[in-house]
Amino acid sequence: MNDLYYSIFDAGCIKFGEFKLKSGILSPVYVDFRGLVSKPELLAEIGKKLAERAKEIGCDRIAGIPYAGIPLGVAASIAGNIPMLYPRKEVKDYGTKKLIEGEFSPGDRVLVIDDIITDGASKIEAITPLKEAGLVVTDVLVILDREQGGDRILAQAGYKLHSLGKLSEVLDALVSTGKVEPEMRAKVKEFIADHQFG
Repeated sequence: MNDLYYSIFDAGCIKFGEFKLKSGILSPVYVDFRGLVSKPELLAEIGKKLAERAKEIGCDRIAGIPYAGIPLGVAASIAGNIPMLYPRKEVKDYGTKKLIEGEFSPGDRVLVIDDIITDGASKIEAITPLKEAGLVVTDVLVILDREQGGDRILAQAGYKLHSLGKLSEVLDALVSTGKVEPEMRAKVKEFIADHQFG
């Protein structure tokens, strides 16, 4: 997995410094996988790893969470030949007016895929329309777990979290190759410990 960690760092998906988060809190680390759509080789590699995990977990379909999870879902769908669907953020008021795009049958087991988890709220929000449509959702798969309690929040709601990696593992790999200073790792770990959810 270290090679993947180096690739996502080199691609600019993980940045260190001082970043203002949506909550207004200043964070020493910023993770953003949305730029993967401009890096097809890396997106394909991640899609393959997601597909491998999806097959281990077991599912009939995968669901990418809008918006960052959709290209990841497509990449995993193609790599693993697993049918995909996705919940819309808002219902169209024209055409079919569907809340879920893609073919499915009630009772299908769906694995939810997204890029990262912090507190898990967006995952639970995206799962709701899937369950209301009769789909069975028990698992969520992300590229990176920020280790801020999202796994606990999902577990309390009845879902199991799976990830390709954890932020602490990425930090250790980057420090071992000199890409990140040990002081930055300590700063990020302290920030994560001080900002837990659930």
